[in-house]
Amino acid sequence: MTDTTNVAELPKPITETVELDTPITRGKTTVTEIQVRKPKSGALRGVSLTDLLQMQVAALTTVLPRITEPALTEAEVRDLDPADLVQLGGTVAGFLVPRKTREASA
Repeated sequence: MTDTTNVAELPKPITETVELDTPITRGKTTVTEIQVRKPKSGALRGVSLTDLLQMQVAALTTVLPRITEPALTEAEVRDLDPADLVQLGGTVAGFLVPRKTREASA
């Protein structure tokens, strides 16, 4: 006899991949791309949503280590190439825009 009870599956987090213009070196490892997860409210604690939408560096430095894979450190975020920070910040800001707004502008 087999149990066919369906187990509720957790929704998969929404992620986007950002390819870095300037890779991050961690010892012998080189990071060339970063996965950014759509943040939940808890990952946004302590920062202003307006600051994130405006891609304020301090807000991104706080939030990116919480939502990236491999997880960036605050020091790595502060040391990013500006072009890479803009790419990552744009991804985060895009996650904060309502779906209807994103679809209307597409």
